[in-house]
Amino acid sequence: MNRRFDLHLLGWLLLVVAALLLVPLMAAVAFEDAPGPFVSALLLAGVAGGGLVALTPTKERSLRARDGFLVVSGAWAVTSAVGALPYLLSGSLGPVDALFESVSGFTTTGSTVIADVSALPRSLLLWRAMTQWLGGMGIILFTIAILPLLGIGGMQLFKAEVPGPVADKVRPRLAATARTLWGLYVGFTAAQWLALMLCGLSWFDALCHALTTLATGGFSTRNGSVGEFASPAVEWVVIAFMLAAGINFVLHYKALTGRWSDVVRDVELRYFLAVVGGAAVLLFAVLWDGGKGVHDTARAALFQTVSIVTTTGYVSADFELWPPAAQFLLVALMLFGGMSGSTGGGPKSLRILLALRSLRATVHRFIHPHAVVPVKYHGQVVSDGVLSGVAAFLTAYVLLAGGAAAVVTAAGYDFATGVSASLTAIGNVGPGLGAVGAMDNFSHFPAVVKLLLSACMLLGRLEIFTVLVLFSRQFWRH
Repeated sequence: MNRRFDLHLLGWLLLVVAALLLVPLMAAVAFEDAPGPFVSALLLAGVAGGGLVALTPTKERSLRARDGFLVVSGAWAVTSAVGALPYLLSGSLGPVDALFESVSGFTTTGSTVIADVSALPRSLLLWRAMTQWLGGMGIILFTIAILPLLGIGGMQLFKAEVPGPVADKVRPRLAATARTLWGLYVGFTAAQWLALMLCGLSWFDALCHALTTLATGGFSTRNGSVGEFASPAVEWVVIAFMLAAGINFVLHYKALTGRWSDVVRDVELRYFLAVVGGAAVLLFAVLWDGGKGVHDTARAALFQTVSIVTTTGYVSADFELWPPAAQFLLVALMLFGGMSGSTGGGPKSLRILLALRSLRATVHRFIHPHAVVPVKYHGQVVSDGVLSGVAAFLTAYVLLAGGAAAVVTAAGYDFATGVSASLTAIGNVGPGLGAVGAMDNFSHFPAVVKLLLSACMLLGRLEIFTVLVLFSRQFWRH
């Protein structure tokens, strides 16, 4: 590993975050909020970043696989720490709560410790939304677009940031890929901002919700989330863009460049849409009682299904008032997640699809012991290495979620709260059941539980192994 250069990169990342803090700083001046917290945070990040860059000059500018894991994990820890400063320095939150809110933002989880969001200054609400928007596509994916300016490549960072079973590149060069994906990301965000304003939202509410929808983050400017607007038009717009954010951005690129046949034939996309459609129909059947209109019930069922599957976490209704069968279905949907290559969290639909096909092949081998039954995806045989990686990931996912749930329940919380809090943290979903329901928050947890859930958010956002490898002795050996 080139640890000196790893620190050098983290220094540049701190300088990027310091520059981004100029946006809420200017907003604070425009909104006549106190600019001090953003000035202080900007200076601290800038001095720390500049110091690291100055103290770690190196001619060796190559990134190895180990460097990728170390820099990515360090980057998310560093940005989360800097992101907490405006909350802390403004006096809005204490140290642990500020860190929790920042981690929840950058990991696009959407869980919050703020009881009254509407009481926050608008500049801080903008920063809160920005943390999700930046984390949505990944602060690392943004950074690798400018790494060529420093004379290096960024493939190792890309592999660590997107460690799923399939990695698609839409352009031959990695920096071009990053710029293309960010271009799509910005375009979708702008389109939703305009659409929400046309639906009657203020420019500020529309902007914050556009930033947090495309990130599948779910931070809202209202305590009652999207449902507080009481606007079917707003909900339909949000549903459409949540779906777009949960779909592989490479497919969006293919669609925009006219390669619709590739989009239609994509197996993961068909599986993802089948899960969304099937779950929405089941939820509608559970909720339908004949008293409400078909349209309202269907919209509520589809909104909450899409929100949970894509791990956005918005709510349009208090689903804790829904029947137990509906609540069970929503918790089950936390185990799916968005498509690979999307901004959604969770295990990712491709892993679930491969796991199901592997299960089917295994059952077939039990019936026909001598049969050769390969697992295929898009007509190609999936290697045993990929399948074992999927199995290892899902095993680690369940063990971590179970361990976190055990700690939450040991702190005195009920089973529903413990299980849903752990699943919503590691899956980067947002709301859960019990004490962390649709209209609740996480402020009541003791500090140790908040720190544990923050760690789960980071593990989930970086897909577990990017962080776990750092705890291996072999990783640190030359």
